[in-house]
Amino acid sequence: MKIAVLSDIHGNYVALESCMNYALERNIDTFLFLGDYVGELAYPERAMKMIYNIKAKYNCIFIRGNKEGYWINYRKRDANSIEWEDNNSTTGMLLYAYNHLTNEDIDFFESLPISRKVEIKGHAPFMICHDSPYIVNEDMIPDTDRIHEIIEMSDTDLIICGHTHRQNKTTYKNKVVLNPGSVGIPLSSEGKTQFLILTSSESGWQEEFISLEYNADEIIKDMKKENLHIRAPYWNYSTKRLLKDGKISNGTVLSKAMELCKLTEHQCHWPNIPEKYWQQAIQELY
Repeated sequence: MKIAVLSDIHGNYVALESCMNYALERNIDTFLFLGDYVGELAYPERAMKMIYNIKAKYNCIFIRGNKEGYWINYRKRDANSIEWEDNNSTTGMLLYAYNHLTNEDIDFFESLPISRKVEIKGHAPFMICHDSPYIVNEDMIPDTDRIHEIIEMSDTDLIICGHTHRQNKTTYKNKVVLNPGSVGIPLSSEGKTQFLILTSSESGWQEEFISLEYNADEIIKDMKKENLHIRAPYWNYSTKRLLKDGKISNGTVLSKAMELCKLTEHQCHWPNIPEKYWQQAIQELY
């Protein structure tokens, strides 16, 4: 049996199509999706349409990522909530994505668990999650005390998680954590789209990390057509660089902008990050 595991699509429908075509050529008909379906790129409705088509045709399991929490919580906002702003590097992309999602999309996200044990008859069970099995937005970083703690708490010998956008394998006390990388905006991939294939064997599940070339220029053209360079100037710049070389994450740029803001203004609370600090962060990091 073979299973394809895809995480962190972030709206990259071109990369998703490449991954799906490859998996289908390998006669795979079971897919696990680990969350963060849209968020950084143009035309999120195209990615969602593909996801619904895949869901209708194949054996699929979906879980929720941290991005889905943004859309769910924003729909629930009240008069005291912080409003996202267009033409803003911090929230402009969030607002754009939200405005291109339907209530059906957000209902779908809200129906998903943050983790799930996958149990297939005749095969060893394993846990899937976006971040950690217990907390949304908690990085499963290799060789840290926290990942060792999570592994020890697990009642399965295999955990598969996304979120960090880096393909890796961690082994601790005869248990394994796998990260399939990111379909949409992977790190350390030289711009290639990434996912994971699991193959069953007598000794358990065997992993195969997949990296594929795809037409990232098409996605970048979409970003320009939708004026994302105006809607979220420096976030858009960082995303374009990431699509090309996979070197510096948007989260790294955000953290740097907040650090620079704190140094000058002695405090910085998301999402109130002036554009000048985004610009400075881009200049220093690139």
